[in-house]
Formats: sequence, structure tokens, C-alpha cells
Amino acid sequence: MADPALFEFLHTEMVAELWAHHSDPGPGVSAGPRGEEARAAAGKKMSLCVLEGMGFRVGQALGERLPQETLAFREELDILKFLCKDLWVAVFQKQMDSLRTNHQGTYVLQDNSFPLLIRMASGLQYLEEAPKFLAFTCGLLRGALCILGIKSLVTASVASLPTCKFQVVIQKT
Repeated sequence: MADPALFEFLHTEMVAELWAHHSDPGPGVSAGPRGEEARAAAGKKMSLCVLEGMGFRVGQALGERLPQETLAFREELDILKFLCKDLWVAVFQKQMDSLRTNHQGTYVLQDNSFPLLIRMASGLQYLEEAPKFLAFTCGLLRGALCILGIKSLVTASVASLPTCKFQVVIQKT
């Protein structure tokens, strides 16, 4: 992928631009006594969905560029290992720090120094801002998994900056 600094700046600007417009979620959210709070909450949720959708499409595009031998994975665990190593290196120039599973379709991927959160790691005041910087990456993982034939739900959590965990739940069809 491109220079890590360019990707980080682009990602930061995407988040900032979407968040700047979060107070206007569009039609369907009425004003009232709690109207402003409802509008802001709906706008933030919409911004997260847009970021996740962008990440999903980028993940699909990256998945389409994978060598044909990667498409021959037989087990879910092999695909997740591939994402933690090869895909993570392609996007963030480092491997994921750990991969855990309960062997029932749930995987936890942990990155102890997630590049998009490192600049925020200086204080706890930024902890509540972290989810908006993870939505794109959740979509990226879900999009890559989709191209590899796995339907999934990906969520992220942050207990302390810059460590984050991505939980991947495989949806059986």
C-alpha cells in the first residue's frame, strides 16, 4: 500500500469530515426537547456506517488483488491467520499481535500498537473518541473476509490506547 503517513492522514481527514457533519443526519429525525441529542446520535451512527462501508469496499478491493493461492484456504483459521499476517502488513506495515479463537466461529484479533490510534495514546480523554477511528478497519476486515467467502460481523473495542481488539464472528449460512 502507499506510504503509511499518507494513509494515516487520509483516514484522519475522512473521519474528521464525516464527524463535522454528524449534527445533520438528514430527514427523518425530528427536533424536539431531545431533538438535538437525537440528531447528533443519529448523525454519529450514520458516520460510523459510512466509514465502515468505505472500509468494506477497500477490503473487497484488496481481497480481489490477493494471489490465487490465498483463495485456496480450506479453513477459517487459515484465512484469519492470513489477514493477521499478510493483509495487516500490506495495510499497516506490521503484523497483528495476536489471534485467539473459541473454535466456534468467534475470533479475537489484537493489535497492541494500532497505527491509527498511536497519536491518540497520550491520554485517557481520547478513549471515547477511539471507535470512530476503528470503523473503517472493521469494514476493511469484513470486506476482505467477504471476498474470501466468509460472511462475518466485525466489531472493535479499546480498553487502553493504542491497543485494540477486533472481534470477528463468522455467520453460518
